Amino acid sequence: MASSDPPFDAADEPTTQPLRQSEPAPSPDASETAAAGADGAEAAATPSRDDAALDEAARVLRQNTNWFEPEFEAEDRPTTTVTQPIELTEGAPAAANPVEPTPMDTVAARIAAALQASALPPPKREPTAFDGARAYIAQAPAGATAAIPTPDPVYAPTPYVAAQPGRTRVGDLVVRAGKLAAIVFCAWFCVVLALIALYRFINPPFSSLMAAQWLGGTEIHQEWVPLESISPNLIHAVVVSEDGRFCEHWGIDFVEIAEALRRTPHGPARGASTITMQVAKNLFLWPAKSYVRKVIEVPLTYAIELFWPKRRILEVYLNIAEWGPGIFGAEAAAQAHFNRPASRLSAREAAQLAVALPNPIIRHAGAPGPRTAQRASLIQRRTGREPEAIGCVLGGE
Repeated sequence: MASSDPPFDAADEPTTQPLRQSEPAPSPDASETAAAGADGAEAAATPSRDDAALDEAARVLRQNTNWFEPEFEAEDRPTTTVTQPIELTEGAPAAANPVEPTPMDTVAARIAAALQASALPPPKREPTAFDGARAYIAQAPAGATAAIPTPDPVYAPTPYVAAQPGRTRVGDLVVRAGKLAAIVFCAWFCVVLALIALYRFINPPFSSLMAAQWLGGTEIHQEWVPLESISPNLIHAVVVSEDGRFCEHWGIDFVEIAEALRRTPHGPARGASTITMQVAKNLFLWPAKSYVRKVIEVPLTYAIELFWPKRRILEVYLNIAEWGPGIFGAEAAAQAHFNRPASRLSAREAAQLAVALPNPIIRHAGAPGPRTAQRASLIQRRTGREPEAIGCVLGGE
């Protein structure tokens, strides 16, 4: 069947706006086929949707697809529709509501499918303290006051105050100097202990006092002799004068120290050094009086008493004792003051040498002054009354 196109007026001709194709009319029944052929012009289908529904559908499509389609005004909307009459073939059943998709519907469907495929799931967010507070508040009963726990206060750290460069440098130097001094002292002390053990069998070649005077330009006179080559008068006089309890103590005479402390407030200070302490001082230390020297002298004294017998202690002392500027040892002193060997000294000469030991620079043993001579007489009388003072030496201990 040929379709009939309705005529268009000049005013109704569309310019740029695309026309919406209206839905075709329902398929006629077999009984109405003849009437449809007679009234071809009146068989054109009318729109199945009203204007308001059509406008709303177009607006929704434009918002979802960004498809540009100008809206029609009421007076601009075309009054006629273009339809194609349906040809029915005999024996073929008519399709129920045949609707063909328009190009706009196809584009809209493609855009909607693309948007749905590109939709991403919402990003996951880590729970925060505020989420916990909201949940806490939501679980609270109605009318209750939600108490949100406050976080612990954050204490600001104490600001760092940089030390002054000068003080830091001086402090570092002091610490380093202290460490170095401690290392040197420990090394020196170990060497001294080794020498004490060695000097039990080997005669010391020199003492620290000899080295100090030699470095000062003084000529040293010293000749080592065994204890058997020294007069017993000198041995007895030195023990009585310097350390009357030599055979009774172990290097330090605490009885003599207590006596010296008792007499100090009533008169001049009196020394309480034993012969063993003088050996430690003359061999390894310095002659100046100081508490530091005394502190170091004590362990050295006990070490000497531990390694050496009394006879060896007295033998070393009589060979390194000072009897004048540059004069060390009993043999050199006997030759310098009396022009004879140490083995031939008399009791008087031995007493004069013994009394000069505390201050050999001022007291001259060969030409003693009145006070020195008086003290020598006192030592000579004491040696006759105290023969047991040298019992540990003459007995070979």
